Amino acid sequence: MSNDEKTKPMKTGVVVSDAMDKTITIQVERLVKHPRYGKYVKRYTRLKAHDETNEARLGDKVEVNFTRPLSRTKRWKLGRILEREG
Repeated sequence: MSNDEKTKPMKTGVVVSDAMDKTITIQVERLVKHPRYGKYVKRYTRLKAHDETNEARLGDKVEVNFTRPLSRTKRWKLGRILEREG
């Protein structure tokens, strides 16, 4: 199996901050079943992603791909913008 055939982890989320240069913060939502009551509860994770051209804006729905460590907290790279806000 070659490197091209292997798929890297990918996540979809909403941009919650674009204040930094070439970096966006996205919020990824997931549903977790409560251990006792069985109800599904929303949990959120915030990820820092590299945005080379500063094209993603606040509220955009984006797809990010896992990559090598780019800084202390950045491990994701902007793949594509799925939906523009407004």
